[in-house]
Amino acid sequence: MNTYLIKNGYIINEGRKYYADLLLKNGRIEKIAPQIDTKLAVKELSAEGKYILPGCIDDQVHFREPGLTHKANIQTESMAAVAGGVTSFMEMPNTYPPALTQELLEEKYQIAQQHALANYSFFMGTSNNNYEEVMKTNKKKNDICGIKIFMGSSTGNLLVDNPLALEKIFSGSEVLIATHCEEEKMIQANLQALQQQKTLTTADHPIIRNDEVCFESSWKAIQYAQKHGSRLHILHISTAKELQLFTNLIPLKEKKITAEVCVHHLHFTANDYSLLGNLIKCNPAIKAPHNQQALWEALLDDRLDVIATDHAPHTLAEKGYTRDEVSGRLVCNNADYLHAHAGLPLVQHSLLLMLQYVQQGKISIEKVVEKMSHAVADCFQIKDRGYLREGYFADVVLVNPQQPTTVTKENILYKCNWSPFEGTNFLMHIEKTFVNGHLAYTNGVIDASTKGRRLQFNR
Repeated sequence: MNTYLIKNGYIINEGRKYYADLLLKNGRIEKIAPQIDTKLAVKELSAEGKYILPGCIDDQVHFREPGLTHKANIQTESMAAVAGGVTSFMEMPNTYPPALTQELLEEKYQIAQQHALANYSFFMGTSNNNYEEVMKTNKKKNDICGIKIFMGSSTGNLLVDNPLALEKIFSGSEVLIATHCEEEKMIQANLQALQQQKTLTTADHPIIRNDEVCFESSWKAIQYAQKHGSRLHILHISTAKELQLFTNLIPLKEKKITAEVCVHHLHFTANDYSLLGNLIKCNPAIKAPHNQQALWEALLDDRLDVIATDHAPHTLAEKGYTRDEVSGRLVCNNADYLHAHAGLPLVQHSLLLMLQYVQQGKISIEKVVEKMSHAVADCFQIKDRGYLREGYFADVVLVNPQQPTTVTKENILYKCNWSPFEGTNFLMHIEKTFVNGHLAYTNGVIDASTKGRRLQFNR
């Protein structure tokens, strides 16, 4: 493994900005100092005028392998992740077959060991009837990010809507429980009522999956967690109303109940359906603008703990779109809203998007690093990652704040080969990404010769 000396970079870490050098050796950060001189044989890289960040950790992605690899796979999506400065990911169990047994879960780890360019962990799936399998996860608390409960918005045997099953899982789990919170019965009632009134379009999505749908389910999850003292992490908060359920009066490391916000809920609003339609259809729905403003306020005052993507790729055909062969533009085929798949690909552009808001003065770069790296590591108790610290794994990102990035179909690395940000001119550029000291990405070039590692946890 190469030894790298990164010189004269502008380090963003633990609430500070300062110039320093970094020495990366044997996959770890060997030294951080204002000036490092070494007799080691090193590859020296100038970071003059550039930001040096800890790699982002995305706690919610869907990489679709096994079983749904026509949409994506662990190799392609982890390539996109490192190109976007995401050096570690936690992947969800709704693959095919879903990860509802320890054997199926371990198969995903084996795939990642062979193909993931970023570091990885996988959530154990839950159902109304796999309690015994889920409880085996308790013996693996230092080897797994957590278990996932779909309390709504799922199909087949991943929807957990049996109160007895929920009671048992919350009372028995000794690892973090991550929940997708939408009240399924309310969704179905809203859908049926609206269908009787009109022909549905994507603009109806936040009406069917409204604020009450999310609040009722999140409130229910919190009641279970408080009753049993569970460690609960609620994913992709999308409404202003839910924010009353969370606090900033407790330090993150002491919180038993934490919350995530996703970049698309910070960026898009219901006003964008008229232009982007099914491309931004996702669950929970992107909602009215006042929710977006409330999410930003809660992110900045620490009621919302981490930023993630819920990266969920689908083919253009599944979204009801094609790409015009002449112009290259995405063209809607007047797809039926109900049949368009929910989810959008985001992991390659999440850091760039948040850095765009840094340029606009909406958030500080220190806060971006906190919410996309430090806080994720603290929330999940990840071992030796999420910070630029001597002895920690060398997951490092170099950002050029003077070089713009234009998103085109040619530089999108997702297997689905589209992005809701196509044509966007981001003001910064991800120049280099190191994963465990391996230079995995440099200015559009991927080096897949070294794979990521399984995340470990201090619990």
